[in-house]
Amino acid sequence: MFKDSYEFILNKAREALDAIDDDQVKKTASMIERAKQIFVYGSGRSGLVGKFFAMRLVQLGLVAYFIGETITPVVERDDIVILISNTGRTKSTLLVESIVKRIGAKVIAITSQIDSPLAKHADVVFIINPENGRSDLAPLGTLFEISSVIFLDALISQLMAELGQREEDMRRRHAIWV
Repeated sequence: MFKDSYEFILNKAREALDAIDDDQVKKTASMIERAKQIFVYGSGRSGLVGKFFAMRLVQLGLVAYFIGETITPVVERDDIVILISNTGRTKSTLLVESIVKRIGAKVIAITSQIDSPLAKHADVVFIINPENGRSDLAPLGTLFEISSVIFLDALISQLMAELGQREEDMRRRHAIWV
């Protein structure tokens, strides 16, 4: 069961990520590079995925926060907000989207549902929708969450290349070395 599960998860993640448009990734990386501040939000396990990504953005030397932390400042007009929600219908995520859109910040959505309210109102949408016919091997939102982690870590690699950053540069900003 263990080997069947990880092989299934890896194969489904590959299928889902192969559908991502490379030009859209480059456009998004450029938006993130130019942003004054980057904010990330998701609820539950999507929130944990978001925290992984926000941490890497900080290690790249960008100004990034996870919405909901006590030290997170307010979102402003020139900021980017990255929202992660499998269903695209999570109430707290939609509330964040509503507020930041009213302010005029740009929203990048990562969801599995193209017809969701989150996708409908975002400026940029990434659909990560791995088909799951085997919930015994990947229960609940596992495929979306794992695929999102891989997608966002690959986006970090794109940003590293565009910013001329190396792992050594990031390591100097890593909390363990402080």
